Amino acid sequence: MYRLRCLMLLLLLSGCSGNVKSGKPAEPAKGDNRPAVNPAPVGEAQTQPTLAPVAASAPLQRQVRTRSLSPKPIRITVESLPKPYHSNSASRSPDVVPVPANPVLDVPAGFTVNVFAEGLEKPRWLALTPSGDVLVTETPQNRIRLLRDTDGDGVADTTKVFATAENKLHLPLGMAFAGGYFFLGNTDEVRRFPYTAGSDKLTGAGEKIADLPGEGYNQHWTRNVAVSPDGQKLYVSIGSESNADEEPLPRASVQVMNKDGSEQKTFAYGLRNPVGLDFHPVTDELYTAVNERDGLGDDLVPDYLTRIRQGEFYGWPYAYFSPANLDPRLVKNGQSLEAELVKRTQTPDVLFQAHSAALGLQFYDGQTFPEKYRNGAFVAFRGSWNRNQGTGYKIVFVPFNSSGRPQGGYEDFVTGFLLDPSGPTTWGRPVGLLVMPDGSLLFTEEGNNRIYRVQYQPAAVQRPAQNPS
Repeated sequence: MYRLRCLMLLLLLSGCSGNVKSGKPAEPAKGDNRPAVNPAPVGEAQTQPTLAPVAASAPLQRQVRTRSLSPKPIRITVESLPKPYHSNSASRSPDVVPVPANPVLDVPAGFTVNVFAEGLEKPRWLALTPSGDVLVTETPQNRIRLLRDTDGDGVADTTKVFATAENKLHLPLGMAFAGGYFFLGNTDEVRRFPYTAGSDKLTGAGEKIADLPGEGYNQHWTRNVAVSPDGQKLYVSIGSESNADEEPLPRASVQVMNKDGSEQKTFAYGLRNPVGLDFHPVTDELYTAVNERDGLGDDLVPDYLTRIRQGEFYGWPYAYFSPANLDPRLVKNGQSLEAELVKRTQTPDVLFQAHSAALGLQFYDGQTFPEKYRNGAFVAFRGSWNRNQGTGYKIVFVPFNSSGRPQGGYEDFVTGFLLDPSGPTTWGRPVGLLVMPDGSLLFTEEGNNRIYRVQYQPAAVQRPAQNPS
């Protein structure tokens, strides 16, 4: 009996050891001076007090309690926008606090949330390898980690270093696979590496296939990459070097090139910081999520999601959303500094609350979420700094119609990170998104160095909520 008790004690202690599945909250990120912003003033989602159940498959210590969220449509129109300088231009950096001892997130009924991985270092972007492993960029560390869920419980139990600065990583972000290659968006170049399915580590430095302008204004160093549905073209997003100054291309644009980097040209431009890139799973059309400019007031200029096509111009820095909406900082004698170009300004498909910092974009092509989410888009709001009341710090959903076009509005999907908009104070800053083969949705959270997993489990709705350990 004594030996049996000892064995049980050892098993209990081993289950609490500090590995990838540890339930210990990560320390808050240090030195992030980027401020944040507030829930949209129109159509803010309401939450119900009843706690929903936690994920049935994930280990108890990795589950996150949830409340049932009743999303309301949020729709911002060009006509409803205020005039420039309608309010003072705030500078409010977010206070990112540690994960609460008993955290709660708000999601629509039937959805569950668990911690997929933690203990990372500034996790940003996500990608899926051909063999089903998860890659995550730890950008400031010039590192990519490979995460694997070997037992299928929705939690990563294996982590390996996939690539480092020795592989010529320099502020890496976007990742893609095509034609036997792994493509990587460094801040100042696109690099590709030979890749064999099943490989869990890059070897060598690969080859540089395209030079890009490096870094940029207020974290506009991000270079995303996306391969066309036919596997023939590579699309690369490049942010501006400034908030709202005149700059030469390829700044503030999406570039297109062959997979060897040849024949590079501008695909769409006037896009201040087009970080998220994804192709609609039915129409194969390219969409981007864009961070718009600062300094014009709390509700200007909205971030947005839009389809982009060859040669289109989206206004930055001279105008926004319409030839009639001129940026006053680039006007002389009542006329835009580029009056003819401004006439071509396109109106985006969906406007988001200004200063939300829309980053990750992922169309839902899984099969487990309810029908309304099929072929719609999820967008991660990191939260920004240029607003008197904080907004962002959440995941939103953009519904698309049967013709493969957005319906004009969006709604909250995962909220609860923002504790105090007046600070703002938050325990989460979502960035990257990824749909998994099992239909679940992953998103990175760089404030406390985690990756969360959202899954739909309607059978669990009647179960009582449980507290995480």
